[in-house]
Amino acid sequence: MIRSILYATDLGLYAPYVLQHALALTRAFNANLYVVHAVEPLGLFAESVLQTYLDEERLKELRKNGLSTVMASIEQRVLEGFRDEVGEACQDLDLIKAVRVVQGDPPLVILDQAQQLGVDLLVLGSHSHGTDMDIPLGRTASRLVQLSEAPVYLVPMLQHRSRGEL
Repeated sequence: MIRSILYATDLGLYAPYVLQHALALTRAFNANLYVVHAVEPLGLFAESVLQTYLDEERLKELRKNGLSTVMASIEQRVLEGFRDEVGEACQDLDLIKAVRVVQGDPPLVILDQAQQLGVDLLVLGSHSHGTDMDIPLGRTASRLVQLSEAPVYLVPMLQHRSRGEL
């Protein structure tokens, strides 16, 4: 029985398409839908640029307050994007119980959120819009299929290819 679903989004080009799958499954199973977006930590280069231009006190303040502000802003943008996507079907937004934006490695964030929420199904795209389309599964999808305790529903990102290319 599927009572709760976690939709993991990269907010990329195909996110609205994957969202439609997540909403359809949520309606079909009369389930709760949770949304998670993982924000990867700053890389070494970005960290060194910040250290170059900010003193230690400002850097600490940015790490403490700035990140939470950015995360809240992303959560708001995710919800606004969903509103734009569902348009007239506003009742679909009521299916979304929570949107979480969490910093960390995407597969680990998604697995952690799935465990915390006790979801019965993960929904995600087979790979990000930035991934080489010759590779059948992206890094995050591949890791989740291997490590998730819950079933994983992958939405294929091959609709831009013609049948002859498959």
